[in-house]
Amino acid sequence: MDYLIKGLILFVAIEHFYFLILEMFLWTKPKTIKIFGIRDQQLAEDTKVLAANQGLYNGFLSAGLVISFIKNDLDLSLIFLSFVIVAGIYGSYSTKKIRLFMVQGLPALIALTLILFSFQE
Repeated sequence: MDYLIKGLILFVAIEHFYFLILEMFLWTKPKTIKIFGIRDQQLAEDTKVLAANQGLYNGFLSAGLVISFIKNDLDLSLIFLSFVIVAGIYGSYSTKKIRLFMVQGLPALIALTLILFSFQE
């Protein structure tokens, strides 16, 4: 189970680093516009600064998870996975897209659940 937990923590960290790249550097590119379902190029241009800010926060989530992985600190992992889950819930609620939670929150929720079960062993 330890490898599965660590693998999920790394997966969530890589996922959020990918979000950082998309939101901070590739927001106005056609592929990113399609991924996020942005109406048009002008909306992407108009929201570029907001997206970069959002990407920075995703980077902080990723960094926290990487640090928790390196330090082998499951308590720290729980904190950052909880942040990811809350972000996924809010993002899904605010956009009315359950897919957002499935992509962002569910892997973190699975990792968090496995960590909590590992504490009981």
